[in-house]
Amino acid sequence: MTRMLGLRRRALHAVLLSLLATSLLLVGPRPDPAAAATPLTVAQAIAAQNGSVATVRGYVVGQPTATSTVVRSGFPNDYALALADSPGTTATGSMIYVQIPSAFRSSYGLKTNPGLLGRQIDVTGTLAAYFSHPGLTGGTAFALVGGGGGSDPGTPTDPGVPAGYYDAAAGKTGAALATALHGIIDGNRTLTYAEVWDALKVTDQDPANSSNVVEFYSGRSVPKSSNGGSTGNWNREHTWPQSHGGFGTAAGPGTDLHHLRPEDVTVNSTRGNKDFDNGGSAVAQCPDCFTDADSFEPRDSVKGDVARGLMYMAVRYEGGDGFADLELNDTVNGTTAYLGKISVLLAWSAADPVSAAERARNDLVYTRYQGNRNPFVDHPEYADAIW
Repeated sequence: MTRMLGLRRRALHAVLLSLLATSLLLVGPRPDPAAAATPLTVAQAIAAQNGSVATVRGYVVGQPTATSTVVRSGFPNDYALALADSPGTTATGSMIYVQIPSAFRSSYGLKTNPGLLGRQIDVTGTLAAYFSHPGLTGGTAFALVGGGGGSDPGTPTDPGVPAGYYDAAAGKTGAALATALHGIIDGNRTLTYAEVWDALKVTDQDPANSSNVVEFYSGRSVPKSSNGGSTGNWNREHTWPQSHGGFGTAAGPGTDLHHLRPEDVTVNSTRGNKDFDNGGSAVAQCPDCFTDADSFEPRDSVKGDVARGLMYMAVRYEGGDGFADLELNDTVNGTTAYLGKISVLLAWSAADPVSAAERARNDLVYTRYQGNRNPFVDHPEYADAIW
């Protein structure tokens, strides 16, 4: 009898173990809720300052240095980031301030990694005030959206043209198209003239040498560190001359990256405020460039870039920002708010189509700096539809 009871107990034990194993196979491992959670937007994180732990996704828009101050250049250290839902955000009320623990500073601090500006990242931390402002503190994880680390961000994944970005321009031509495009690209973030130095070191970096920029007209690769105003330096060339509209170096047309480019000081001086046209004498230090008393012709490989940058300026600045209404016409114009020649620029745009490098630069200006795009890079056909 005792032996039979023992056999029954062992049989029952075996059945129970079998049932338990089967249930584990059916249920499987439980998912990690944190891993499956969708990151919060910055707006959601600002509204949820309750001390909970969350992952927040946003664009790096600068470094907070005080409650209402976020800098975008001259970063003092690697201790903090400001994130926003749009790369062009300037209002601090739409930003969340992120504390960077020491373990992440070498990879995600802006002093060490200024190229992170405009990149989209995920940060996991505690939703709590930082700098007496909605914040994310005690970060436990930082990651670039799309992968990679912060120490060498390189060129971001090309976001392409955002869905619906040009919907308002659909089906329009002439003045109606120009007006629609103005409405799309107006209201962008503006840089200071000092910020342009650092921006050009990113937008015009030599793809073959990350320590250099490529001068726009001459095509020479020169050290980023050689910027300045002396002979042999490169400086900030306004392809739409400052005097053609009287905007100088003011934030807006005077600092708009869609037409500002690095160029050799001497070549920049030779170009001066001349309109664009074909012909003239060869320009020293600028192979395949030509100039005469009132016009300048750049090398063939950037003629389309010049044209599309100027078309952007004519559509973006319509006199509503306290600046002159910039317009393209078919003559040479001295120091008026006009620039020519549009017939030549249209021919240049057709002969020198948009390149991959030009598209990448457009994306950089959009995602990292201004939050607006050059429509004539995305849609070169708009040029003939307007002019």
